[in-house]
Amino acid sequence: MVKQLFAVFLLSVSLWGADHNTTLVDENTTAAMSEIVIESEATGSQQEKRLQTTKETEEDVKPLSHKEMLDEKIISYIGEESFARNRDYIHINFKNVNSFYTKENVNVVKVVETLEENGLLHLFFKEPQQYEMTFHSTGDPLFFVKLMGDTLRDIGYYRYVTKEATQDESGFEWKISLEAEYVTDPVLLRKELDTRGCKIVDIIRVSATDWHYNIDTSKAHLKAFKLRSGEVKKYKRLQYAKWLDVSGVKVVNIKSHRANFWYPYIAFYDSSLRLLKVIKKDEETKTLKLTLPESTRYISVSDLYTMSNIRYGLEFKASGKR
Repeated sequence: MVKQLFAVFLLSVSLWGADHNTTLVDENTTAAMSEIVIESEATGSQQEKRLQTTKETEEDVKPLSHKEMLDEKIISYIGEESFARNRDYIHINFKNVNSFYTKENVNVVKVVETLEENGLLHLFFKEPQQYEMTFHSTGDPLFFVKLMGDTLRDIGYYRYVTKEATQDESGFEWKISLEAEYVTDPVLLRKELDTRGCKIVDIIRVSATDWHYNIDTSKAHLKAFKLRSGEVKKYKRLQYAKWLDVSGVKVVNIKSHRANFWYPYIAFYDSSLRLLKVIKKDEETKTLKLTLPESTRYISVSDLYTMSNIRYGLEFKASGKR
């Protein structure tokens, strides 16, 4: 295009100069215009080269293979240094790459279990220190916090602090902080969550002291004994509020041990742990009959003042069917 314009320019100027017996296009002008053409050609060539390089780069960027994605996940758990040092051993244990996938996603639970079984996942600190755990779910926040609190207690964690609790379009997130000599064992946590109908979808190790868990609670339930009509259940040495699943019965009769001094405090909840009803009695009670609201899924039974009042236990008997 530049060459064509230059040719037209030369022709026009030559004709104009001929009509006036004047030579306007001298050697210097021609040389200058030639340099413009050469520079333009060079610039065009460079642009073409850049476009070609960009195209080649885009063609070179390919999706990661299953093996590469698996390696990246392993590195995120044990670090690049440990991975490099144990590369051959790791690849022996993870040689059947597709067995560590669920459809197109890495089965993080199996990866973590395999690393732990082979002594590659190090969870201990040199000394006790604070670390954080973040749990994410799309379920009901109240139910999720209760469920995770029970889970942590059952694997030995009683003292922790809630650092943050947020809810947005992606779901509910609960972040806690605790002090210990080691990070919570993901395998142990998975096993305990299984007993509550939960599945770990993803585990992200942000750092040695910051772990994130994405948990599927679509089939979750509290780990509470399910009372059935005509059944009697006795509990001794109660230290915490006793939770029971009463979704299949209409009436629950409670009998306190003769050595107790029970002042009942009973809460009724639906399946999402929304509070339906509370019974409080500021008088010593030996027997109590509960007629359950239709949507009751769980009841929590304790004492109005202190659990030591029912240290000798309670007896539950259910009747009627729902």
